[in-house]
Amino acid sequence: MNKSHFIILLLVATISVGCLGTTKKHSSAAVVQQSSATQQPQQKRVSAKSYGYRVVAELPHSTDAYTQGLQYVDGYLWEGTGSYGGSKLTKTNMATGQIELSTKLGRAYFGEGITVLGDKVYQITWHEHKAFVYDAATLRRINTFDYLGEGWGLTTDGTKLYMTDGTDRITVRDAATFEPERTFSVRLSGKKIPYLNELEWIEGEIWANVYMTNEIVRIDPSTGNIVGIIDLSGIQSPSDIRYDTDVLNGIAYDSATGRIWVTGKNWNKIYQIELTENGD
Repeated sequence: MNKSHFIILLLVATISVGCLGTTKKHSSAAVVQQSSATQQPQQKRVSAKSYGYRVVAELPHSTDAYTQGLQYVDGYLWEGTGSYGGSKLTKTNMATGQIELSTKLGRAYFGEGITVLGDKVYQITWHEHKAFVYDAATLRRINTFDYLGEGWGLTTDGTKLYMTDGTDRITVRDAATFEPERTFSVRLSGKKIPYLNELEWIEGEIWANVYMTNEIVRIDPSTGNIVGIIDLSGIQSPSDIRYDTDVLNGIAYDSATGRIWVTGKNWNKIYQIELTENGD
């Protein structure tokens, strides 16, 4: 999301959970919560593990990319970016750093989350209520779906689509029709966690950036419970932060090797990370 549109929404309560050491910097995680949140009836409370990180490698990232969606597929990094007049969908060869496919959205659209499923790429929009479907081989637009509400993040489990709208809710959608099948609330110790942004499906969990924080939450999609919190505070060196550097947003996963990459809006780098736990 665009920071200027949502900064006023951050007058909400936060909680602190312990976060274990990282190789660059560590701090306590602070997951944004709604102050009016109530416990979900008959839902078992689950304790969330806290994680730090270790930077394994760094890759260049365009500071013009206002990252809204990120996904790794077979040696390529797919990225969707936002802003009116600047929204794109690109496919980059990670070995060479060359963009091999690219398409722009019209000036009327603010691009949001993306996901690759089979031979198709899906991209949602913020306020325009449109989901675009592209041929992954050419980026030719082959379908358009309408939906209600805002579009923020998007991912897939290989069959269904999972979408956020800036609240605590994740909507499961049919990939063929984009029709909603069910919606579940994401909670930490019974309290709703809003501002769920970019999503990635990782080993049966949904990982989500929490907008305007340095945190990624790990979500059990069968219950909506947050089972882990990753604090990425300090991942950027001060020299990498510019006047237009915006928030953490972007998670990509290589299921074949277990590699994880993260980046942010207008960041100059993509970071390959490993998680640390229990003081590792």
